[in-house]
Amino acid sequence: MSAGGQADPEAIRAEIEATRDQLGRTVDELAARLDVRTRAQERVLRARDTVVETYRESPPVVLSATAALLALVIGIAVWRNKR
Repeated sequence: MSAGGQADPEAIRAEIEATRDQLGRTVDELAARLDVRTRAQERVLRARDTVVETYRESPPVVLSATAALLALVIGIAVWRNKR
């Protein structure tokens, strides 16, 4: 501010522009957080990448875990059908 208590118009404009930029980033971040479909797709892709990486490091473990999971699902399905 100058001696008369008046702010420099260019400084005010710069502050307004900075505030607009910050508000725009905040709105974009909130919109991304509320986009459930995109967040779910990102989780699926991360899970897939984790499985692929784990498979590359230790294929027998992944194959065994997959077989155990498949056996569990089939067992539950058979058990539910018998009830």
